[in-house]
Amino acid sequence: MRFRRAIYPGTFDPITNGHLDIIKRACAMFDEIIVAVAENRAKRPMFSLEKRIDMVKKATKEFPKVKVVSFCSLLVTLSDELDANIIIRGLRAVSDFEYELQMGYANASLKKELETVYLMPSLKNAFISSSVVRSLLPFNGKVSHLVPETILDDIQNRD
Repeated sequence: MRFRRAIYPGTFDPITNGHLDIIKRACAMFDEIIVAVAENRAKRPMFSLEKRIDMVKKATKEFPKVKVVSFCSLLVTLSDELDANIIIRGLRAVSDFEYELQMGYANASLKKELETVYLMPSLKNAFISSSVVRSLLPFNGKVSHLVPETILDDIQNRD
């Protein structure tokens, strides 16, 4: 049986309980999950790349199948470097589906062996996104139910 390594790419600005939900589900399906934190300067992240990597590592420390890397290349290039032909993407709503479907087809057009697996978070996490968390932070809004407890201090003391 072949070792099944999958990449879960994203900006993770910051990682949320929704992301963790997807990671838990993926761990049940694959032998290794590479959480690939994108540099993604175009999105102008709230947290530095180093801080996002640190938060992802803290949030996933209980998952022995998870490794965390950063990348600033095409996802297909990263998949070649990591010898991984499975991409994991989360779908919260129909609006996510259209974008993710286009990206999945684009990636497959660049590398035919690349498969994208779409996972839905549980209903309680379906509304959570990093942008929701970021929109609450400037107003000291409660985010403790949206993010892993292990990174709450990092988020609240971001200055």
